[in-house]
Amino acid sequence: MNSYISEITALITEAGHEAKGAVEQAAAQLADRIAEGGIIHLFGSGHSQLLAQEGFFRAGSLACVQPISIGPLMLHEGALLSSKNEKDPEFSKTFLTSLDIRPEDVVIIISNSGRNPVPIDMAEYANTQGAYTVSIQSLLYTEKEHPSRHSSSKRLEALVSTVLDTKVLPGDGIMHIDGIQCGPASSVIGNALLHALFCEVVVRMSENGMEPPVFKSGNIEGNDTHNNALVAHYSDRIDF
Repeated sequence: MNSYISEITALITEAGHEAKGAVEQAAAQLADRIAEGGIIHLFGSGHSQLLAQEGFFRAGSLACVQPISIGPLMLHEGALLSSKNEKDPEFSKTFLTSLDIRPEDVVIIISNSGRNPVPIDMAEYANTQGAYTVSIQSLLYTEKEHPSRHSSSKRLEALVSTVLDTKVLPGDGIMHIDGIQCGPASSVIGNALLHALFCEVVVRMSENGMEPPVFKSGNIEGNDTHNNALVAHYSDRIDF
């Protein structure tokens, strides 16, 4: 256990340090767009969808977050099906145009490898809608070793405005024990970068004299009034 904790702590520190500029760049955009009435869409498939859920309706996090939850891309409808659909070049046609993505919005796309068609289609569509796009991915998945599976031959990092690099090794595991790669890291590092970004948004909005829309814990007495007001404010755009 101690080895995994040490390795994951070191990687969080390294990834956070190297992503500082990207986090600040993205946070400035997010703060401005939230002030203009925009919301933040979070998208991922498979285990990357877990990060989209983590950022939604979360005590201590931004209220203006909408996860894009597509059942056949999520683990609960079948892990094998989710993986198959993410790689299907036609699958995004089943849901993209139904999404309410506006020019004042932000779309954060989580994809550790950055090579599969559906996350790339999401980035392309968000760009056509005028939204600001961010990816959470590992740039150690290089074009040479892990080329795009998209018909355009473009990888995710080529299509978004800002990349938050998790620096996770291909294969995800940060431990090597008797030749076995284990100890997945992408969800842990991705979550850390996501919340680092959201916290920086709070800083930016506070510095600009705006009240950041942050949920309080529903398990602490007296917070319901605050949270209910945020839900009412965003209920026309977000499915709480």
